[in-house]
Amino acid sequence: MKTYSMKVSRFCTSLFLIGLFYLAPAFSCTTAIISGKYTRDGRPLLFKHRDTDELNNKLVILTTGKYRVLALVDSNDKNADNVWTGINETGFAIMNSASYNLNLKDPSPKKDQEGILMKKALQECRTVQEFEDLLNRLPKPLQVEANFGVIDANGGAAYFETGNSRFTKIDVNDPKIAPHGYVVRTNYSFSGDANLGAGYIRYQTAESLLYLASGTNDLSADFILKNISRCVRNSLTGENILDYMGLSANETKYMYFQDCTVRPSTAASIVVQGVLPGENPGLTTMWTILGFPLSSVAIPVWLTPADLLPTVLTAPSGEKALLCSFALDLKKKMAPISRSDGKNYLQTTAVVNADHTGILQQLQPMEASISAEANKYLRNWRKTGVIQKELESFYKFVDNQIVMSYPAIK
Repeated sequence: MKTYSMKVSRFCTSLFLIGLFYLAPAFSCTTAIISGKYTRDGRPLLFKHRDTDELNNKLVILTTGKYRVLALVDSNDKNADNVWTGINETGFAIMNSASYNLNLKDPSPKKDQEGILMKKALQECRTVQEFEDLLNRLPKPLQVEANFGVIDANGGAAYFETGNSRFTKIDVNDPKIAPHGYVVRTNYSFSGDANLGAGYIRYQTAESLLYLASGTNDLSADFILKNISRCVRNSLTGENILDYMGLSANETKYMYFQDCTVRPSTAASIVVQGVLPGENPGLTTMWTILGFPLSSVAIPVWLTPADLLPTVLTAPSGEKALLCSFALDLKKKMAPISRSDGKNYLQTTAVVNADHTGILQQLQPMEASISAEANKYLRNWRKTGVIQKELESFYKFVDNQIVMSYPAIK
């Protein structure tokens, strides 16, 4: 397929205004890919902020394909038939955002096969090119409408705006397409109908944050997790939860957050940190915020031959992950109105406040501790490879932190 290029400005002006008040469906993710040529450490980044009707998510390891897979799935998906973000043992990673402007003239009686396609890709592909080959050879219609994002262990990084019968490739390593080293996609495709789609406000928010990071040499997993995964800002109105940090904990201030990056339907936020060309693919790191990001913590995980995961991030078939359950329970304190559209309003001082007792503020020391411990190991593993005993020790540390600390969060 022919590589497609279009200037961001076209969509940041006319399309932004055209689609501004389009009612976003539930599957409304915010995503980005950052080329390793522009990141702080030279490793590519793949970001998926997942919005969905199914708020209970967990991690699983799949061993039935050509390659072993570490994946984010719905907790009620007993057979893990659909994968929503994941990596495989070769360092290949994939995610998607639903698009709502690709199949208007090319409908199919069946749809919503994106999760099935991503599972297949993880089980069969090791490079961006192999994923492109997979799209070419699969029977049409593909029964999908999505922006698929992929990276690989060779530094490959690309989006594929994919409909039922065709796709358009956006190479994130091409400076003509991504002059600042990144591409953002929400819920429309630049190759689709210019008058439709969703997520224009969220697109502008993520675009502006990554532009700032590129200008300060801060394109990193840490920047995304802290500044985009937890972003409660409306780029149209300018309203930002940080504006209310000066309020005391006993004050009440509600903010409409349906059009923010973190929104009522957010179920997880993941950053896949790839490897340098020639580096061990097993060092591909999946930084995972499971559950509502304002009430959860980022935990890095790796795919190793021992198939280990922190117990708080996974669960037996059909069951829920403990961290996700903890996060959803705390979400009720931040978005306490359940009637009608009340779910779209966030009680800001329950999240952050001047007394530093907001839920997010209480969780930050635990996340910092987990991150520091992980980076200590990761620096060594990049010289030696993942050491199994150290991985086991780290995962036990994570489990203990979650189990012991969450009951104290009020």
